[in-house]
Amino acid sequence: MSENSRPKGAPRFPEGPAPDPSGGRFERRIRSFTPRRSRVTTAQGDALRRLWPKWGFDIDGQRVLDLAELFGTEAPVVLEIGFGMGEATAQMAAADPGTCILAVDVHTPGQGNLLNLADRAGLTNVRVANGDAVILLREMLAPQSLDGARVYFPDPWPKARHHKRRLIQPDFLTLLAPRLKPGAVLHCATDWEPYAEHMLEVLTAHPDFENTQEDGGYAPRPDFRPLTRFEGQGLRKGHVVHDLLFRRTATPSGVQDTAPTQA
Repeated sequence: MSENSRPKGAPRFPEGPAPDPSGGRFERRIRSFTPRRSRVTTAQGDALRRLWPKWGFDIDGQRVLDLAELFGTEAPVVLEIGFGMGEATAQMAAADPGTCILAVDVHTPGQGNLLNLADRAGLTNVRVANGDAVILLREMLAPQSLDGARVYFPDPWPKARHHKRRLIQPDFLTLLAPRLKPGAVLHCATDWEPYAEHMLEVLTAHPDFENTQEDGGYAPRPDFRPLTRFEGQGLRKGHVVHDLLFRRTATPSGVQDTAPTQA
């Protein structure tokens, strides 16, 4: 359907990402993200129309995912929360085709761009999830179903009154940990110094994670994390990028991994 023939008020992508995938079925809470509205290019729109039914899904909280069925393979799965325009995600997927990437974001142009990049590169190990990563983790992922997690350059929410919106908090780590297999690595990166310090403090204090660095500090940038355009801009401005790699420990004594609840 062309833009000119689409009825007024009709969704642009009727089989694509929904504006509110969970439909308000879950409790109101402070979120770490704000949906951004920007123009969807012709290529991104075409990718959404063609590929969303095949490689995308809404985080509706209504089912527990079978990741082997979702990807069509028993290969390890890494969760990536917040992929921007998807360039780094596509590069990592191409460099490691034996690892599947479950990429979560709420930015429609970025979703279309990642689908387009994956299609052009012939990648089959990327799936795109639309919605709230917290609902995905809590309602739709089984215990120990993930082989890793990545949170690259999340919104730092720099104003003090907004710090409560930051994603990397004790409650989030407690939610994430049971979905990770023991030994799986959570990899965070930020170019905002105060947020890096906050991440290091929160992760170090959490009983379900241990620092992979013997000195207890930041990690060198791993070769598998591409240098993104956003990161390059920050480096040119004099920003210092910090990587944090923390390993999921064995389940602490007295704590049980529980299955997701169904709404």
